[in-house]
Amino acid sequence: MDNVEELEKICQKIINLDPDMRSARIINSRGHLIAGGMKKGLMSLEAQKQDEMMFMELALRVRMRHEFDHEFGEVHFSMSYREKVIVMSFPLAKDDVLLVSGEKNLDFGKVPFEILKIISSLKSKMSTF
Repeated sequence: MDNVEELEKICQKIINLDPDMRSARIINSRGHLIAGGMKKGLMSLEAQKQDEMMFMELALRVRMRHEFDHEFGEVHFSMSYREKVIVMSFPLAKDDVLLVSGEKNLDFGKVPFEILKIISSLKSKMSTF
């Protein structure tokens, strides 16, 4: 993904979907942050070094999930309902991934599907997505 400014706008649009959103980040296939971040006024629950480790682990997990695409179909998103937050990941092109977090009050029956709509509309606009 090349257009960082456009990706930043996408992340902001996703953060604005719901008041309980905490962050939206686009991570490349090597686990490096490309765009996005925390919602203004919020602090990350983990240290920056932990962010880097989480991003690398996420990139690896996304690549590994492709192993089961033939049997189960492609992954559209994955979600973890954790003690403190909800974390969702959405595979993008080239093994990049959208990583989203929200408060536990987030409507996780609705928000991931709104994010999928945003991703789908972008795929038609951006050949690199």
